[in-house]
Amino acid sequence: MRGAATVPEKTHAGVWVLAATILGSSMVFIDGTVVNVALPALQTSLNATVTDVQWVVEAYALFLAALLLVGGSLGDLYGRRRIFLVGVVLFAGASAWCGFAFNVRELIVARGLQGVGGALLVPGSLALISSSFCAEDRGRAIGTWSGFTAITTAVGPVLGGWLIEHLSWRWAFFVNLPLAVLVVLISLAKVSESRDKEMVQRLDGWGAVMATVGLCGMTFALIEAGRGGERALIAGGVGVLALAGFFVVESRSEAPMLPLDLFRSRTFGGANLMTLFLYGALSGVLFFLPLDLIQVQYYSATQAGGALLPLILLIFLLSRWSGGLVVRYGARLPLIVGPLIAGVGFGLFLRGGVGGSYWGTVFPAVVVLGLGLAVSVAPLTTTVMGSIDQSRAGVASGINNAVSRVAGLLAVAVMGLVFSVAFNARLERGLDGLALPAAQRQAVEEQRGKLAAARSDDVRVQRLIGESFVGAYGVVLWIAVGLSAASALSAAMLIEARPEPQRVG
Repeated sequence: MRGAATVPEKTHAGVWVLAATILGSSMVFIDGTVVNVALPALQTSLNATVTDVQWVVEAYALFLAALLLVGGSLGDLYGRRRIFLVGVVLFAGASAWCGFAFNVRELIVARGLQGVGGALLVPGSLALISSSFCAEDRGRAIGTWSGFTAITTAVGPVLGGWLIEHLSWRWAFFVNLPLAVLVVLISLAKVSESRDKEMVQRLDGWGAVMATVGLCGMTFALIEAGRGGERALIAGGVGVLALAGFFVVESRSEAPMLPLDLFRSRTFGGANLMTLFLYGALSGVLFFLPLDLIQVQYYSATQAGGALLPLILLIFLLSRWSGGLVVRYGARLPLIVGPLIAGVGFGLFLRGGVGGSYWGTVFPAVVVLGLGLAVSVAPLTTTVMGSIDQSRAGVASGINNAVSRVAGLLAVAVMGLVFSVAFNARLERGLDGLALPAAQRQAVEEQRGKLAAARSDDVRVQRLIGESFVGAYGVVLWIAVGLSAASALSAAMLIEARPEPQRVG
């Protein structure tokens, strides 16, 4: 980071910086994976509809995506340790509120606050590492941070599943509190403050406001569209106008949170477009997979948490190898092949129906998907960072991270709408065929919004609910396959084999 107030030195303090940033970031990464496993349990506990649980995920993703870029700027302006700690405390307080929430609306608001905390915390972690280590040690430090956060991401769902199964879904949030206390103590005692002294009143406040309003409006419109009404239409219109205004503001700002000139690089634009498609596919599928495993296939929370462990481990174990693919073959080839393999993985999930073993249905899909992502992720990061001048590496990385978050935000909203339409159509046809008594059919109709969480004493109806869920999930999986193909096509058309960095000026 430029203009740091302190000169990075090779001291034992670097170990403490790594400890604080790894533990802090782990809260955000664990929560991103654990909450999906907790959705079936909290849906039952809080008597929530699928729209409600969508908002539990989306409220967090919304503020994290919209404020991620401005979070890094706040650290440069007001002090990286200070903003990092504000993020940690806010995230921990919001986690406690999530755990104590009495109803789903309260939980949704608390999740939004978690997203704000995460937006301050994640960029603050890397900024602290960059400002605390000298140039020759910085790469190794970031690698250590990446490795340990990957491990916690892998362990998180299994630990969270065990806590949900043996204690309560509320412990998926309470687990953050001891970590936060430890991070605060280490940071106050061992981590030095730093800031960018050249950055005076350069915060892009209007950009942050317009991005948040725009994404909120679009998300609300997509999630609530299934219920109809003018609210969704108005929200969508406001969202479109705000996002249009965001790009106007960014084009005129002296210090934009999203420097549009970076997209003059064809490779940089192509890498972010394929990120949007690939991470959109992944986020949409992973939202519904735990619901399928727990509510339809009757996995325990621990089993569902461990189902994706091979995927995360493959990405972790193959990351160094896949990073070398760019050196050997150039950027374009692995970024075409990786999403195509991932698309095959999404397609293999279609083999699962109601019933079937993990090893015969889920495991092959998880392994192929993990291989595809492993081939894609490291070359994608390398391509993003190699396509622009290194003086702007921080902002380029932040943009790519934000794009992946926005992809997840929009994918869950869009696929949730498609899923609900497909589920209701299949359920309607099935109920017509069963010719149920009016009272029994009414009881099922009242639970439509719960999807696979709906319950009936009639075995035929319960099986129909499961089959309707699996059929709708199949539509989502085909969309994911299409998005993966679009990601590969973006790479083929836009990414240079060996991109030349864009120069400043």
